[in-house]
Amino acid sequence: MTAPLVSILDDEPAIRSMLSEALADAGFRTSAFARAAEFEAALKRARPDVCLVDLGLPDRDGLSLVHRLALEQGAVVIIISGRAQVQDRVTGLELGADDYIIKPFDPTEVVARIRARLRAPRRETQRGNTARFAGWTAHFDRYALEDAGGVETPFSHAEGEVLRLFLDAPKRLITRAQMQESLGGAAGESFDRAMDVRISRLRQKLREDPRNPRLIKTIYGAGYIFLGDVEWG
Repeated sequence: MTAPLVSILDDEPAIRSMLSEALADAGFRTSAFARAAEFEAALKRARPDVCLVDLGLPDRDGLSLVHRLALEQGAVVIIISGRAQVQDRVTGLELGADDYIIKPFDPTEVVARIRARLRAPRRETQRGNTARFAGWTAHFDRYALEDAGGVETPFSHAEGEVLRLFLDAPKRLITRAQMQESLGGAAGESFDRAMDVRISRLRQKLREDPRNPRLIKTIYGAGYIFLGDVEWG
């Protein structure tokens, strides 16, 4: 089995070297880039399993790159940044990042976060990559929702993790604590805000009435319940 590929985008040579060494020691394949242009060119040749992205890039806005990666690549996207404000973390997660690590960091923490994030794809292989519910088909292999007429709407890897969590446990209460345990990331304001945004976006893509959603129901003070019948294929 081929080891997961981790792409590192950071303009600091010491950080690229430190991460490459730690990840190689942990059994990952790596590729490292100092500029967004080089990184994006490499994406055309090989799709990484995980992207580590610094926000302070010399040739590109890191946040816009994170958003595009989340929607188009289907890779786990982890921001590594010196921006430590809560709003920066929230913005990064809202744009589709799966996790946010603040500099300075311990490389063993990065390895642990990556392994935690890759647990979800391992579950996908056990359940399949396609789920049908309420006239919709979720394609987790290409990160798209297909309606009854065949029209597809893309979703990010982060949105897909939340959707899979619901589809794996239909008609059962999922608490915030269970979401945090399953999806990883530090509990707190940034995690709660990111979950709110991802669930809101999933509802929009499922064309739910925000005032009375029929599939993803909020149980105030408790969590969420997915009300549809789900068939995996």
